[in-house]
Amino acid sequence: MKPIFSTDFTLGILGGGQLGKMLLYDTRKLDIRTKVLDPAADAPCHLAANTFEVGSLLDYETVLRFGRGCDVLTIEIEHVNTDALRQLKKEGVKVHPDPEALALIQDKGLQKQFYAGNNVPTSAFAVWNGIDALKDAVENGRQSLPFVWKSTRFGYDGKGVKVIRTTADLTDLPDTACISEDLAAISKEIAVVAARNEAGEVCCFPACEMVFHPVANLVEQVFCPSSISPEILKQAETLATQLIEGFGICGLLAVEYFVTVDGQLLVNEVAPRPHNSGHFTIEASFTSQYEQHLRGVLNLPLGDPGLKCPAVMVNLVGEAGHSGPVFYLGAETILHQPGVYLHVYGKRETRPFRKMGHVTVVRHALEEALQAAKQVQETLKVISI
Repeated sequence: MKPIFSTDFTLGILGGGQLGKMLLYDTRKLDIRTKVLDPAADAPCHLAANTFEVGSLLDYETVLRFGRGCDVLTIEIEHVNTDALRQLKKEGVKVHPDPEALALIQDKGLQKQFYAGNNVPTSAFAVWNGIDALKDAVENGRQSLPFVWKSTRFGYDGKGVKVIRTTADLTDLPDTACISEDLAAISKEIAVVAARNEAGEVCCFPACEMVFHPVANLVEQVFCPSSISPEILKQAETLATQLIEGFGICGLLAVEYFVTVDGQLLVNEVAPRPHNSGHFTIEASFTSQYEQHLRGVLNLPLGDPGLKCPAVMVNLVGEAGHSGPVFYLGAETILHQPGVYLHVYGKRETRPFRKMGHVTVVRHALEEALQAAKQVQETLKVISI
């Protein structure tokens, strides 16, 4: 590969959201030239990239044209045209994650079938080609209640997921391919972010534990180290390593797990990119997930994923009942506190439960960090003005 730093070598990023913005922190640090494509002219990446282009991530010709101007192409969102990525790979552009793996991960039905076919523990499931087929299965006893309904494609941040407890809950679901998944008795939810480069080097960040909003199904809080037993944590890292190698992915693979009340570890979903569960690594790890992703996709030596200190990440989402120009109420108050780091994503408009930023709290002890994070949640509110 030709020289990367302080040259015309160009890294292309499909998607210009907050994950891309945070990835650009490290491209700037390493002086790597970047191009970003996003459908929104005011996407968070529009100021920090060397070149920012507006266009559809799902349009074949748009992605093909954009990618031809890059030496390496990566993503910060899964919803991109994989046919264009396949063609770019044929033309010699390095594409990470691999287009075939990305196409599989884009479809939750295929993803679950991959787990089943490779002896990866996951909740029992069935795949349906539309809502009518699922309704018929429920009515005829082939699908028992309760279960979790998931759209196979385009679900994110709690969207495209619904717990079905009665037949009435099937009303108004979109007529799209979907899966029904057994409702597991969940004790905790954890995540492991794995990294890999083309040389085959693999490492994992320490597992973090996730706390979800009971209504929006969004992650409210992430903390590390996790309270899970060492045996389960070792199993989680082993599975994450097997999955990133099995998918043949370079860069990052975030693996979300359910830990059941009887101590089973089940893979929920994966994401082949930087992930919400890894934001804490910016301040709390020797190498952030964003720098690690760059190292992976550029085939550089992977960095030390170890934890420097306990950390808690709090997601900042729009308050219910607020839509319009954003105001971060209480920001000055929390910035008076030591070990508190505010990240504002650059979205000018807020709406209920929209991800607008995050706060990371670091302390010498996890309990201290959790207490400070609770104060942040009580103090900082994302409202409209």
